[in-house]
Formats: sequence, C-alpha cells, structure tokens
Amino acid sequence: MLYASTSIVLGLVLLVWSADRFVVGASSVAKCFNLPPLLIGMVIVGFGTSTPELFVSCIAAFNGDDEMAIGNALGSNIVNISLILGITALIAPITVASSIIRRELPVLLVISILLGILIWDMRLDRLDAFILLAGFFGLLAWTIKMANQQTEDPLNSEFKQELSTASSSPKIAVFWTLTGLITLIASSQLLVWGGTNMAEEFGVSKLVIGLTIVAIGTSLPELVTSVTAALKGEHDVAIGNVIGSNMFNLLAVVGLSGVVNPMVNLNQTIFWRDWLSMLFLTVVLLFMAIGIKGVRRIGRVEGAVLVSCYGLYTFLLFT
Repeated sequence: MLYASTSIVLGLVLLVWSADRFVVGASSVAKCFNLPPLLIGMVIVGFGTSTPELFVSCIAAFNGDDEMAIGNALGSNIVNISLILGITALIAPITVASSIIRRELPVLLVISILLGILIWDMRLDRLDAFILLAGFFGLLAWTIKMANQQTEDPLNSEFKQELSTASSSPKIAVFWTLTGLITLIASSQLLVWGGTNMAEEFGVSKLVIGLTIVAIGTSLPELVTSVTAALKGEHDVAIGNVIGSNMFNLLAVVGLSGVVNPMVNLNQTIFWRDWLSMLFLTVVLLFMAIGIKGVRRIGRVEGAVLVSCYGLYTFLLFT
C-alpha cells in the first residue's frame, strides 16, 4: 500500500514537471526554426500537454491494462472540460473571441461521436485504432493549414505573448525536450504501476483508477496551462488548450493504445457511463463557447455548473 501510494504521488509530480519541460523545450525548438507562433501554440502546446496521457495509456495498454488505458483518455477529457475549465472559469471567467476555437469545437464533437461508434461493440481492434490515428494525422494537417491562414485571429496574438519568453538557445531547447521526454516515460511507468497496485489493494477496478486518480494526474499540465493563461487574460489559450488536448486524447492516445494492444472485451460502462458523460460535457462546452444570444463567455456560474457536473460524475463512479 505504501509503495503504491508513494509511486503514484512521485509519478504524478514527475509527470507534471516533465510535461512542462517537454512543452517548453519543444516550443523553443520550434521557435528556433522560426515557425509561426499560432502553429507552435496549436500543435505543440495544444497537443503537447497531453503527452502524459499518451505515455500512461500506451504503457497501460502494453501491460494489458486495457481499461486503465481507455479510462485514462476518457477520464482526462471529462476532467479537462468539467474540472479544469470549471476551476479556470471560477478563478478568471473565460471570454471566447477566437474563430478558430469555435471551429474546433464541432470537430471535437464529431471525433467524440466517431469514438462512440467504434467502441459500440465493446471492442477497439487495430482497424479501429488505425482509423483514429488516420483521423489524427488529418486533424494535424487541418490544424497546420488553419494556423498558417488565421494570422489575425486573437489566438495568434495570445500565443505570441505566451512564447515571447521561450528560450532562443537551440542547445537548451533540445536539452529540455529530451529531459522532459525521458522523464515522461519513467514517471508514466511509475504511475501505471502504482495505480495497478492501488486497484488490487482496494479491490477497485483499474477502469475507475484510470478515470479518477490517473486521469486527474495526467490532466494537471492542462490545469496549470489553462489557469495561468486565464490569469494573464489569454482566454482563448485557456480553452484552446483543453480542446486541443481532448482531440489528441481521443485520436492519438486511444488510437496508439489500440495499436499497441487491441481492446477486445471492454466493460459496457465505458460506453454507457463514461463515453456518454464525455459526450454530454462536450455538447455543453460547445453551447457555452459558441454562445447564446451572442454571449460567448464561460463565467463563474458556468464554471460552478461544470465543477458540479464532475462531482456528479464522480458520485456515479463510486456508486
């Protein structure tokens, strides 16, 4: 019990630190190549904060822990929308000005529905996984195209401001990228081992551990990024980080985990409880961000609603 809990705590601390170093390093490398700030922000920052989910789920899948692998991805999306955006809005209300964000949200909804169709039969074989990965590469191409075209979007100026402090030294940038990547792999293994042993110790399913402790832990980089951005007044970065992370989780994290180890006998609650909860929250976020009567704002009331949704979901998990 002591070893498992220590492994989880240490794994989470190292995971958050290494994810931050990896994103900072990768952003600095991209900056050294004079890539557009919007492209760096949407691809590296938006997707990079989900590297903990990627490593944790792939290691879990490799170890045969299918439910922890997919539970981590779905749970992270639920945490991102309800808990992270909810807490961020309670601290600093979010105004959605970017047209890019409003275009990405319907895409996230379509991706969420696609995953539901693929796991309807309670399995995710390699063909399903390759469909998700093909979708990810298509999303990546579309994101790059948008980033190169939408230079006047408010999101662009916010990313310029965010990246202004990035290191311009290639050696330092490469050092932090590699250090972050190596530590990510080690801390992910530590977290999966601790989560597996914790589940066995308390008689809780690995799915629930993946949906709660592991999902919250791997989503901490998104929390730090979104809260920090909102406090700086970079509202579109705050919500864009969550949307980019959620798309990456569904396409790349679940897809790559399915390639590593096909999931052939999934628990029905993954679809009826977890996927439906994620889909519901995605629809709620879509309406909040697109706006009702022209108001595109996630205020403290909406933030409280989102946090309450997470409380209700957690109650469902343990009852």
